[in-house]
Amino acid sequence: MTRVVVAPDSLKGTISAVAAAAALADGWASVEPGARLLLRPMADGGEGTVAAFAAARPEAVRMPLGDGGHGDPYWLLLPPAPDAPRGTAVIELAVICGIERVGTGRPLDAGSEAFGAAIAAALGHGVSRLVLGIGSSASTDGGAGALTALGARLLDGAGVPIAAGARGLLDLERVDLGGLRKLPETLVLTDVSNPLTGPRGAAEVFGPQKGLVDPAVRARVDAAMGRFAALCGLDPATPGAGAAGGVGGALTVLGAKLLPGAAEVAELIGLADALSGADLVITGEGAFDGQSADGKAPGYVAELARSAGVPVALVAGRIATDAPLSGFASIVSLTELAGSAERSLAEPARWLRAAGADLAACRHALRGARD
Repeated sequence: MTRVVVAPDSLKGTISAVAAAAALADGWASVEPGARLLLRPMADGGEGTVAAFAAARPEAVRMPLGDGGHGDPYWLLLPPAPDAPRGTAVIELAVICGIERVGTGRPLDAGSEAFGAAIAAALGHGVSRLVLGIGSSASTDGGAGALTALGARLLDGAGVPIAAGARGLLDLERVDLGGLRKLPETLVLTDVSNPLTGPRGAAEVFGPQKGLVDPAVRARVDAAMGRFAALCGLDPATPGAGAAGGVGGALTVLGAKLLPGAAEVAELIGLADALSGADLVITGEGAFDGQSADGKAPGYVAELARSAGVPVALVAGRIATDAPLSGFASIVSLTELAGSAERSLAEPARWLRAAGADLAACRHALRGARD
């Protein structure tokens, strides 16, 4: 019996990791009904992190941040454990104020206040631990909004609280951290190791995809985040400080620990155990490119599988020309499979099923030829 581990990340903006894994598995089963398919949907701190925890821990409770309506953001309450007797809160920035939710229309005004408010809500519940996924943000505010929601006072030259977003950060002159909330043990899951400022910083690297397309504006925002870091006593060169537009760095001011998100999620869902005795692992994401091997979920899954001696198949919506592909046994581009990016984006589940079926057929043909 073939044993296949299906561990994709979400295809951002089109289909969740949970649904992507199910579609790939359905496609494989249509060719090989007797295969043992182990679904381990992945995340790396960005979109889908809470869903991955929820799938792995069905006893967890959703804690709504709105009136509980469909589509409202929520955080996840994991039950008490010996090392977290009052439970653990899992909070994902992407579902609260991420780029898919907020958009890119007002990049100077997008802030992280709602994420800070969600953290405050979890603190009010009295949890023993916070696990914070901070990828896929819409803001480039240095985490100023999150700190404000947690009790910091950020003031302009006249002593007036600054506006939200990078626009307010440009006016920042004084920081008062005296009223900051105390955090319990806090683990911050991120998929990047970029510093806060400089050529590899939050504004320069991630600003354009959030709407900060003017180089002069990005330079001003970069300088403002550097000033903010100095006022907070934060080293802007800290790896991961530039994650989520600077939210990563802001959280370290509160004593939070920055961690590679993919590794933490993989441990939670028991990915290493699932790989034991597997014949193949399938992973993937929406756009696989030169950054995918550096902290992203598919890169980590592939690394873990290779360490276990398990072949890896990659399925991605789009595969960039600079993508590192040498370690994959099979590669499927949904864009090529569907005939166009438009078709693959319109029906991701359909083409993921087709990809799963193609991978199963190719493996079956190879096995038959060997026999």
